[in-house]
Amino acid sequence: MEVFLIRHTTPVFEPGLIYGRKELVLDAGFPLELEAVRSELNGGFEILYSSPALRCTELARALSPEFIVDNRLQELDFGEWEGKTWDTVDQPALQAWMDDYVNVSTPGGESMMQMYARVSEFWEELGQSDYEKVAIVTHAGVIRLILSIVNQMVLTSIFDIKVAYGEVVRVRFNG
Repeated sequence: MEVFLIRHTTPVFEPGLIYGRKELVLDAGFPLELEAVRSELNGGFEILYSSPALRCTELARALSPEFIVDNRLQELDFGEWEGKTWDTVDQPALQAWMDDYVNVSTPGGESMMQMYARVSEFWEELGQSDYEKVAIVTHAGVIRLILSIVNQMVLTSIFDIKVAYGEVVRVRFNG
């Protein structure tokens, strides 16, 4: 199975904003980024999945009139930190989270391990399907986690994976 992992296009936000589940509008450059994404999807796909975030569903809708929204494709839930800036949250709590984001959750949010559990469940389920070409519109965090599964990486190194807005990453999934 060939899987196209598509990161949503550029959103509008202030530098330092903490957003995982926070809804953001897309940048005015969306039409150009959309065309770049389309050009990467050579030959198309049989099925399209999307995170429920508006920044993902807008791109999914522009790629296909039919797509499946799956909550497991959401970005990390930052809980009480959503919509705040890194410099305004409790700094000792931030440091504790940064020291072990794999296991420590943000206040009212989730840890990377919790996110990994839902993303890997989706990935395993997808692997049991008979599709040959699948597209997934989601977030950098989800793409990093899928790539960590595919490449058998430890979660502490997933931020070494860089995923640009509107980037399409091709993965061959052999079950």
